[in-house]
Amino acid sequence: MPRGSKAIWDRIAAHFIECIRFSKPYESLILPGLIIQRMNVATAYERGVRKGSQETHLIIECWKLMRGQTNIRVSAGISGSDLNGNDNRILQAAIDYVASFGGGTVEIGPGRYTMYDSLHLRSHVNVIGSGEETVLVKAPAAISNLVLDGDYGEEQVTLESPESFKVGHGITVTDDRSGGFHTIVGTILWQDEDVFGVSKPMAGDYMVANNARAASTFPVVSGYHIEGVSIKGLTIEGSKDANPYLTGCRGAGIFLYRGHGTRILNCRVLDYSGDGISFQQSHNVTLEACTCRGNTHLGLHPGSGSESPTIRYCTSEDNGQIGLFLCWRVKFGKFENNKLLDNGVTGISIGHKDTDNTFRNNRCCGNGTQGVLFRNESEPMAAHRNYFEQNDILDNGNDKEGYGVRVLGETKELAFASNRIGNESTRRQQYGFYVGEKAGPLVLANNELLNHIESDVHYENEALNPAI
Repeated sequence: MPRGSKAIWDRIAAHFIECIRFSKPYESLILPGLIIQRMNVATAYERGVRKGSQETHLIIECWKLMRGQTNIRVSAGISGSDLNGNDNRILQAAIDYVASFGGGTVEIGPGRYTMYDSLHLRSHVNVIGSGEETVLVKAPAAISNLVLDGDYGEEQVTLESPESFKVGHGITVTDDRSGGFHTIVGTILWQDEDVFGVSKPMAGDYMVANNARAASTFPVVSGYHIEGVSIKGLTIEGSKDANPYLTGCRGAGIFLYRGHGTRILNCRVLDYSGDGISFQQSHNVTLEACTCRGNTHLGLHPGSGSESPTIRYCTSEDNGQIGLFLCWRVKFGKFENNKLLDNGVTGISIGHKDTDNTFRNNRCCGNGTQGVLFRNESEPMAAHRNYFEQNDILDNGNDKEGYGVRVLGETKELAFASNRIGNESTRRQQYGFYVGEKAGPLVLANNELLNHIESDVHYENEALNPAI
């Protein structure tokens, strides 16, 4: 029994039932010796305050206490587990079962699990795999054009080639003018010949004239509006050769949307058609000891107002474009002891309102054009007040151009201390610091600049060069 005497908990249960009279019930919860309907806590809280009800406050606090104390553990695996199977359905069943108790832990055993829809994370449910031995494999995607326009707010689509789309599978709907957050990702709920019901309404007008289309693409693991979650020891195989690209604003190998406080530990995302790990509008997210390799676009993608992220001891390598991409409004982050290696274009990219971040002890080497890029933004929107200390930024570039740190736009108040920047094993990095016409000045202290072809420090506007 949770803390407290039986009399206190009996009183709580009685008052809990009393609160249901003025609150909309929506989910079952187990109390000691009693299965009842859980109240809508926010509604009950508001009404309790207006009524001056001490009992309502007591119920809410004890409900929070119970939720934090739950320690149910359920195993899911190929065989010999509490729940046995080899696709997303058995894994989802385990998570949803544990969530029905208010939280706990799901252990996923070794094996290869085919994912026909995302593994949807739930609040206060921790997921633990067996590292490289627990592999979630994205199924090959079905693809079809739409026959009818998918109108904003509509919750169904009509498909030209419906044969491979199935109820329960994930689905993405978009067109050539609806990228980013205007793409929708959901689950197929029902089918009537070539018409499919979708779990989420259309987020735009997907016009047949603009190549409106659907595909069974989705993030392999996803969490929407969650809290109190950690995932550890999962390997994601993205099957990029059998899946079209999914925007990192709506998907990735692992994807969060408003997943505040989520911890992602020792996970691997390989060969996803899109980004490796993406979290959007999610504060205080921690990534530790994760690997993103061979994904077609970005490796690590914090974005759209995700404040105070921590990314450390992660490796992002051989991705198609960028190793670590700070999207929009990423602030007060800590990026430490990471490896951003051999990505197609850029190691670290920083831009729109991405301010007040610290980068320390990272290796940013062998990337296709530049090690670090500050993107072209006007002064109000630029990535000011970022600090780099003790990073290795080496051997970035190609036969035509190469930059250690490239600062564009009207970016200001950047500081670099005790970094190693240059060519060590190649002759590709032409500039150490390349500062655009309206950027800078930079604060540089005790940096080691090595073997650049053109210049260690170059200002397009020499009037902004503090060394002159």
